Amino acid sequence: MKNLLLLIFLPFQILAHLGTISGTITEKETQNPLQGATVLLVGSNKKTAANELGQFTFQNLSPATYKIEITNIGYKTLIANVIVNNDETIFLNFALEVSQVQLNEIVISSTKSIDQQLIGKIDTKLRSINNSQEFLRVVPGLFIGQHAGGGKAEQIFLRGFDIDHGTDIQISTDGMPVNMVSHAHGQGYADMHFIIPELVKEVNFKKGVYDASKGNFAAAGFVELNTKTTVDKNEIKLEAGQFDSYRALGIFNLLGEKAKNNNQAAYLAAEYNFTNGYFENPQAFNRLNLVGKYHGHLSKNTILTASISNFYSKWSASGQIPNRSVENGTIGFYGAIDPNEGGETGRKNINIQTATNTKNNKLVKNQLYFSNYNFELFSNFTFFLRDSVNGDQIKQKENRNIVGYNGSISSSKTIFNKNITSIIGINFRNDFTNNTELSYTKNKTETLENIKLGDINELNASVYVDENIQMTEKFAINLGLRFDYFYHQYFDKLLNTNGIASNSILLPKLNFNYTFNNRTQLYLNTGKGFHSNDIRVVIAQNGIKTLPAAYGTDFGLFFKPFPRLLINPAVWYLWLDQEFVYVGDEGVVEPSGQSRRYGVDFSARLQISNKLYFDLDYNSTKPRAVGEKEGANYIPLAPINTSTFGLIYQTSKGITGSIRGRYIGNRPANEINTIVAKGYLINDVNLNYSKANYNIGLSIQNVFNTKWKETQFATESRLKDESEAVEEIHFTPGTPFFAKINLSLSF
Repeated sequence: MKNLLLLIFLPFQILAHLGTISGTITEKETQNPLQGATVLLVGSNKKTAANELGQFTFQNLSPATYKIEITNIGYKTLIANVIVNNDETIFLNFALEVSQVQLNEIVISSTKSIDQQLIGKIDTKLRSINNSQEFLRVVPGLFIGQHAGGGKAEQIFLRGFDIDHGTDIQISTDGMPVNMVSHAHGQGYADMHFIIPELVKEVNFKKGVYDASKGNFAAAGFVELNTKTTVDKNEIKLEAGQFDSYRALGIFNLLGEKAKNNNQAAYLAAEYNFTNGYFENPQAFNRLNLVGKYHGHLSKNTILTASISNFYSKWSASGQIPNRSVENGTIGFYGAIDPNEGGETGRKNINIQTATNTKNNKLVKNQLYFSNYNFELFSNFTFFLRDSVNGDQIKQKENRNIVGYNGSISSSKTIFNKNITSIIGINFRNDFTNNTELSYTKNKTETLENIKLGDINELNASVYVDENIQMTEKFAINLGLRFDYFYHQYFDKLLNTNGIASNSILLPKLNFNYTFNNRTQLYLNTGKGFHSNDIRVVIAQNGIKTLPAAYGTDFGLFFKPFPRLLINPAVWYLWLDQEFVYVGDEGVVEPSGQSRRYGVDFSARLQISNKLYFDLDYNSTKPRAVGEKEGANYIPLAPINTSTFGLIYQTSKGITGSIRGRYIGNRPANEINTIVAKGYLINDVNLNYSKANYNIGLSIQNVFNTKWKETQFATESRLKDESEAVEEIHFTPGTPFFAKINLSLSF
């Protein structure tokens, strides 16, 4: 018995005398923590990544001299030697300098397994972004389209989904949700126009249902935008372009150098946009954004980030026009049938976040947020199909308040020589709307008939556990489990009824990766997600079958065959159970059966020389409805073949330029593929010259002036002079050649 106890306690006695290396990693210029920076103990194959406070730890180190290598995309690699003795904890501070992206310095690490952030970080460092919506295009295979003027949320396509405006992709900024549940226009409506692009620091994304921290809207994947916590200099930027397009931006550092040295920072940003657009009917598009943000240390181990913002937008739109009217010359390619479409929207946000590293080395994160949101949109898709006298114009309107909380506790420990990172998190969100409305209107001024009118109270509470287990230096397992609960209450003001329903779902995740070396990593992701439904569907179905499950798997490879080439091929599969669709434009519920999607993704990032980069993404998908006859089982508007590619040129003397292309192939516009949405290939060009205190830039969209249809729908409509309805493609034309120059000054 005595010998048995000795065997049990001996390993712990030995570990107690080993050494520890702890440290923080910051950006040298801003002193901001660099979350995600890779820290490698060369020769031992021990790796870790810095947390949100920029902190890292290596425990149970035998006495020796260790070589530490710290890498982060867009920063110079830093190497240091550290001597570790028994019973000694060494604290280190590292500051990384900004540099050009060097693909040969990128290390494929098991500590960054089971995600796609590597490619996302490369792209956001290299690409020129003209507006906040374009950050979505960082996701390989994701396409966006605008079809009601510049102020409406973009239509999104990804992995065989026509996601509409956000039904199956979760979008957030600084941890705050962008998607709107049970929105007046459609479930998951994600308007990103309140985000100022120059403030975005990084974009994180993942395709599939494999992340335990993501629940609602994440069937196809998620996109997280994180904005800057500090700005070094004041900046004023002016832009001017064709079609009466103007933009002014100001970013101002409010606290200065003294506060920076005390780990405090605050800035104010203001943006104004105006354009008449390229349509024959001027858009008179106006947008105003105001953002204020504070970031500082409440104590040595606690940081606080707080922001407040206000957004307003108003515009006119040409809507979706029928092919026949363009072909017979009734209107031009950029014309309109109903010139009275358009909208007005606004959003106010308050966002407070804290992160604390406790004495026992746990990272505790808390977030509280509030949004007030207003929306009004006028559309006319069918013209005179329903009402031959007044027309079919509709109004969708709502006023919404959102309150939410996100919290998590993460910790790292070593058990039986296995490094385990554990995260326990909770999410809470409650949406309240007043007079969510769908009505028939005339000339945007006269309400003819209310179709839907009611108040929404929708709550989503969830808890999740995420375990990353480093089984060996090469093999890692990720286990996740998430539980989501929904409470729905809808007061129908037309029927004077109050409906209540609830539902819930349990979501397991199981992911694996094997890192052969610092050039090759194989991964297998599996998981269960769900497709959520509008509250008016849930109440009508008494909550039954209104959280259909989504089952997915990805099998792929990150591979660097050469130091300056990174490729990521993957095959994937997604099955979606029955879903009900609430058609926000008609106020009706359409049942839909099961579906399955599978495909191939391929991404490549190549640094041709120190100054020249090439990127390529190709995505092929086969989406089909299950249980329908062959030939009648197409999923309308689902993308089949897509590709993006580009050349980027950067020099240390401030000259940058790029030419980019995006291609989407023909795809069915109805279930039997008798109406086809035509594909397109569009190319854009960006040129910039930067010095320490100024930047001059030129951007050209659609440089070859291709005539293309940005969004397309199979729609049955009737024009005023027609006796019978016609079903055919209705479309919104894409941007023609559009040149814009910009000048920014910093001080």
